[in-house]
Amino acid sequence: MAVVSIKNAEHYIWGEKCDGWHLAKSSGLSVIQERVPHGCSEVRHYHERSEQFFYVLSGMATMEVNGDISQLAAGSGIHVSAGIAHQLSNQQTEDLVFLVVSTPPSHGDRVIA
Repeated sequence: MAVVSIKNAEHYIWGEKCDGWHLAKSSGLSVIQERVPHGCSEVRHYHERSEQFFYVLSGMATMEVNGDISQLAAGSGIHVSAGIAHQLSNQQTEDLVFLVVSTPPSHGDRVIA
């Protein structure tokens, strides 16, 4: 078993300026650390099979889940069940850094809402 961090994890870019690092990637579990700069957001979507937990490490996330908007500060998180539309955005001035844990992994299971 190897120790993993964003220094040695598989990296990808999403949107125009957002970063993601696969900290754990298996057939049953995905753990990704993401960085979202000011003014960026993901597309509103849902997953048919995957449930997710978003946990903020630093910054503040604005999270819309099924029409309800929550502000998530560092040290807080939110669970999103499969089939529920959601959208994460960073409306603050500092970078947003968070973990998203998905089971099963959400890649290939995203439907634009």
